[in-house]
Amino acid sequence: MSIIEDGFSSDRLFNQGYSYTYDDVIFLPHYIDFPTDAVLLPTKLSRRLPLSIPCVSSPMDTVTESHMALSMAALGGIGILHSNAASSDQAAMVRSVKARRVPLLSTPVFKSPGDRIHNDDVFDHGANPYVLVTESGAPSSKLLGYVASRDWVKLADKEVKIYDYMVSCKDMVLPWSSDLGKIEEFMAEKGRDVAATVRDDEVVDVVGKEDVERIRGYPKLGVGSIGPDGSWRVGAAIGTRESDKERLEELVKAGIDVVVLDSSQGNSIYQIEMIKYIKKMYSDLDVVGGNVVTVSQAQNLIQAGVDGLRVGMGSGSICTTQEVCAVGRGQATAVYKVASVASQSGVPVIADGGISNSGHIVKALTLGASTVMMGSFLAGSTEAPGAYEYQNGRRIKKYRGMGSLEAMTKGSDQRYLGDTAKLKIAQGVVGAVADKGSVLKFVPYTMQAVKQGFQDLGASSLQSAHDLLRSGVLRLEVRTGAAQVEGGVHGLVSYEKKSF
Repeated sequence: MSIIEDGFSSDRLFNQGYSYTYDDVIFLPHYIDFPTDAVLLPTKLSRRLPLSIPCVSSPMDTVTESHMALSMAALGGIGILHSNAASSDQAAMVRSVKARRVPLLSTPVFKSPGDRIHNDDVFDHGANPYVLVTESGAPSSKLLGYVASRDWVKLADKEVKIYDYMVSCKDMVLPWSSDLGKIEEFMAEKGRDVAATVRDDEVVDVVGKEDVERIRGYPKLGVGSIGPDGSWRVGAAIGTRESDKERLEELVKAGIDVVVLDSSQGNSIYQIEMIKYIKKMYSDLDVVGGNVVTVSQAQNLIQAGVDGLRVGMGSGSICTTQEVCAVGRGQATAVYKVASVASQSGVPVIADGGISNSGHIVKALTLGASTVMMGSFLAGSTEAPGAYEYQNGRRIKKYRGMGSLEAMTKGSDQRYLGDTAKLKIAQGVVGAVADKGSVLKFVPYTMQAVKQGFQDLGASSLQSAHDLLRSGVLRLEVRTGAAQVEGGVHGLVSYEKKSF
């Protein structure tokens, strides 16, 4: 009697010469003997950098700057700051993240007591509710008080000087290291609606009662990704040119926890030499190499000394590398192949690109990745750089590939080894994504969905999922086009899709 088996083992499925994306494959359910809340998602970004959740924001100039990075750290993940800026500006972003302990990024305006406020431009037409008053009108000067937008509006005479109506700063200053709970207690104790956090006598943030209430309305934050010094963990991207060595020096002084070598094709002499340089000069700093999609690419960078590998080539929603250059690999196959060899050396894998939903995250992690790096999934959020606009009645934010011509003019062309070429060839596009709200809200819900996926697989942790896959216990199948249609919403005249 022949043995009836379900599906294929991962080894058999991914060795048939096909390049599979996440949507091409489906896991078959396994046995459940634990509740959803028993699923644990702690992981590692690199050899020495632990995370509470397997989420990383991509180093793109429409995805990760200070606000995104500190919010990702507050959630237990990490943000990688983009390098499409002057090295001093990128280092300033690092310091901005390190100087905060709450997932807020205010941009306070400073005035001196003798100044006058003639119009509401200074309040950004209501978007910035407070103006801080210091002795000289500079952030580093002694804080004297504040002016609330609501108080200024009531003034009959807008020509009076600020000191005539400002609120004294007595009992409104807290150390920068104060967490949300301490700020909330302070406001309640002092009867204040606003507080200022200060570091080295310089104002870091102004926090309003409405800010605290808004964050309290999101799912409860955990411990977050905190370094040995008590500050948020943050990473930064650099290239592989000589000038990037100077950039790295600035970033290290600013306090980065990990550096990511940003290249669309990481298996190059330039990256290998940069890896060796960093390991020699900054032995305590973890280095993430990439991007790679093959076993041989991964082996070269592992031998050079990387502490983590970034996997993906042409799988991002705004990336056209596969179309323009005819190179790349389906992301599911790439993650599985690279993770198979990287695991032998204890090098964590970051699945970069192709993430559109929680199911894709489950697939990436189960196929061997330790974390997922997301661009479009986080773009359009409150924390993403850029201002909201309206397009056909929808609230949107710009989202562009770092290989787009628009981004290349800012310097990202070196990521595609094209900074010395006379003719620039785009490997990405400029687009827009809908307003998603705050990552502080939708990322926790996404992680809960990931936990439910792991429960269906019978895996209580990432390591458990990897073990079940390698042992052949977890089985997979390839989905036909019809099966993919059937696996999504279908057969309805209209519907509203809400994930949470």
